[in-house]
Formats: sequence, structure tokens, C-alpha cells
Amino acid sequence: MPKMKTSKTAAKRFRKTGTGKLKRQQANRQHLFEKKSSERTRRLDGIVDVHPGDAKKIKRLLAER
Repeated sequence: MPKMKTSKTAAKRFRKTGTGKLKRQQANRQHLFEKKSSERTRRLDGIVDVHPGDAKKIKRLLAER
């Protein structure tokens, strides 16, 4: 059976930490800031953990490199 390929779309969106946890960027931080409050944009700033329920699927997409 051939090796599993990494999903390039997932590789661009998720990062694996040294301990094996997955990190992701918050959504809604790319454009159209005029109608979003400063409070909202600050809350959406930064990198957060992936929800544990999604982690297993994402790890499979990232296929151990």
C-alpha cells in the first residue's frame, strides 16, 4: 500500500506543536474590518488550540511527515 500523502490544504491551516497538540488561526481576521468592532478583532487575534473532537481527523490529514 502506498504512503499516505499530506493534505496540503490542511498543512497550510494547522500547525503541530512539539507535544503533538494542533494549533489554528482564528477565522474572520482577513478583511472587512470596518464593520467589525475593535473588541471583536482583538478577540479573534492570535492562535488557538484545535477542538479535541476535530483533532483526530486533522492529524490524519496531516499524515505524519
